Amino acid sequence: MTNPDTRGPGLDPQQLGTYFALMEAVSLLQHRVEQHLRAEGDLSYVQFQLLTRLAEAPGGLTMTELADGVVYSRSGLTYQAGLLEKAGLVTRGPSPDDERATLVAITADGRALVDRVLPGHVDVARGLLFDPLSGDDLRRLGDIMTRVRDHMRAQPPRSAAPRTRRER
Repeated sequence: MTNPDTRGPGLDPQQLGTYFALMEAVSLLQHRVEQHLRAEGDLSYVQFQLLTRLAEAPGGLTMTELADGVVYSRSGLTYQAGLLEKAGLVTRGPSPDDERATLVAITADGRALVDRVLPGHVDVARGLLFDPLSGDDLRRLGDIMTRVRDHMRAQPPRSAAPRTRRER
């Protein structure tokens, strides 16, 4: 990360320290969230993201909308949606608005699972991420992360990128 022979100078010590602190905090939070979701709902974090997004979308979402929202590959999302469908947590079918699109909707069982695991998920997030922050810290962190996220999302999402064919 500090190799000046690449695209310009490396990261300065403050940038490097901030980068590693952020990555470690995200890893620790994600690990604990995954533990909770596996223990309480036999779900991966991606599956939980899909279910919670679908729970907020009464008519369902297309696979492309889901892929854009959770920042996941098309093939990975198709696999995860298949697992959720097999478990009876979502349904998939043709979109009434676009015959080329697949619409995914949460089932009553999927909604019940979200309702069951969400309180523990909130406890994990609160305990690890929010409890050590003051109200001012939370506001500043929210502002900063929103700005960073918006900067990162300024480019088209991966699901909108053209597919590449593998050479054989």
